[in-house]
Formats: sequence, structure tokens, C-alpha cells
Amino acid sequence: MKRFFKKYLFASLLIFSLLFFTVAAEAQCSICTKTASQMGEKPARGLNMGILYLALSPFAIVGFIGYRWWKKNK
Repeated sequence: MKRFFKKYLFASLLIFSLLFFTVAAEAQCSICTKTASQMGEKPARGLNMGILYLALSPFAIVGFIGYRWWKKNK
């Protein structure tokens, strides 16, 4: 039971730290930055979040598949 508790305590602390202690990420190339600067502050922030969302999706899918593969072969 102690091992189970430690495992989930570590996982929950990791998730908590990732959710609440994030650094603002800028994911715009030079062309996107120029376009965003012409649109204004709020649309530029939306464009940046869209770029981050599109970049995160493939990593999440590959990570999930890799995790399932690792658990199955373990």
C-alpha cells in the first residue's frame, strides 16, 4: 500500500507542477510573428495558443502509443 501511495503521490505532484508552474511559451516563427503583430494583442495570443495546440497533439498521441507499448512489453 505504501508503494502504491508513493507512486500516485509522485504522479499527482508532477501533474500539479506542470499545470500551475508553467512558463509562457512562444511558438511563432518569424512570419507568424509579423502577421500576429499586425493583428493586435488578443488575436496574436489566440494564434500562439493555436500553434501550441497543433504542436502538442502529435506529441501527446505518440507519447500515449509509446506508453501503451511500453506497458504491454513490460
